[in-house]
Amino acid sequence: MKHKQLILPALAVAAAAVVTGCATLPSPAELDRETQALMKASFRDQGIAKVDRLNQDLGAAACSSDKEPSDAVAEKIMAEARATVKWPVGGQYFGDWKAGETLAQSGRGSTWTDRADAPNGGNCYNCHQISKQEISFGTIGPSLYNYGKNRGVTDVMAPTAQAVIEYTWSKIYNGKTYNACSNMPRFGHAGLLNEKQMRDLMSLLLDPKSPVNQ
Repeated sequence: MKHKQLILPALAVAAAAVVTGCATLPSPAELDRETQALMKASFRDQGIAKVDRLNQDLGAAACSSDKEPSDAVAEKIMAEARATVKWPVGGQYFGDWKAGETLAQSGRGSTWTDRADAPNGGNCYNCHQISKQEISFGTIGPSLYNYGKNRGVTDVMAPTAQAVIEYTWSKIYNGKTYNACSNMPRFGHAGLLNEKQMRDLMSLLLDPKSPVNQ
């Protein structure tokens, strides 16, 4: 009995210590601030890679949280993304699908060792299947094989294709236009691809003669 009497007070002291310890832990908001400060202190501008890449807008902040954004926040993110989309000059959405294929298979660009005027790759293969011939591709995003064909685009000039064309351009320009927490890079919005490159990718995805649609 005496042994038990000694154990019970010890447990009570331990429990009190745990409660006290938990009460002193930093809040999630404080941890976020400390993490941001640590990140900014750990990096520096070098070449074309600038520290401002660490700055988060609403979409980046909400989607990197431990909780999914609410429906209202998600809708705001998508609305803001759609407002950023710049449509191609003269309504010219298409370029050269062959150049688009090369672009889609290139993962180069935007590192501190790259020149500011060096074109970036699209890096599409890293997240998507592009053609049926591929044996190695990423699966973070859906397969793009038969992208235009599956959406009924047999003629890019047909009026019925316009909705698909505009959706595809928006998605490439800013991946968050229709999915608040999309992992897709915001190619146009972030200046990763220029308008010509986006046109070439559009042709790769939608031109009936592209290997994507064979």
